[in-house]
Amino acid sequence: MITATGLTLSRGERVLFRDLSLSLASGEAVALTGANGAGKTSLLRALAGFLRPDAGTIAFADADPAEARRRHIHWLGHLDGLKGARRAREELTFQAQWLGADATAIAAAVDVLALEPLLDLEVRQLSAGQRRRLAFARLIAAPRPVWLLDEPFAPLDARWRAALGLLMQAHLDKGGAILAAVHDPLPVPARALEIGVGR
Repeated sequence: MITATGLTLSRGERVLFRDLSLSLASGEAVALTGANGAGKTSLLRALAGFLRPDAGTIAFADADPAEARRRHIHWLGHLDGLKGARRAREELTFQAQWLGADATAIAAAVDVLALEPLLDLEVRQLSAGQRRRLAFARLIAAPRPVWLLDEPFAPLDARWRAALGLLMQAHLDKGGAILAAVHDPLPVPARALEIGVGR
């Protein structure tokens, strides 16, 4: 679904990694590991189209890269990308509809992630774990085949790590793919790719 070849990325004057190649296939999860600052987030951002690599190519299964990023990729960054002053219902509805979800799909995501008691609260009133569940709901409401996730479980308790692990496995079982930057193991079978070692 994604193939990257010979990527070099830098931050300012510092080269994060050189000549990195990876592939992500349908039904596969890949866990990006490595020390803080090794370039895991930068790699995800380059695949999502937010950063331009210094060298190398990124291809999307015979699709135009811009079109693939618009239609086939979900990005969930370390920051949730939610507006704190909006009520949770308004923020989820806005983001999910912008991604193509309808009311039925949004309601299903709310149910799966047990968000109903939170919807009338302002986003800034939610805990970090509650905000992560709200952000994750758009991935469920508006399905896309490729999930690019940056530390997706960091603010979650054990219950919700397990629950989101089941959702990730269901996504893989349907032919989706997941590339996630992590410090702890993913709760689904995953191939590891360590960034910053010998690169």
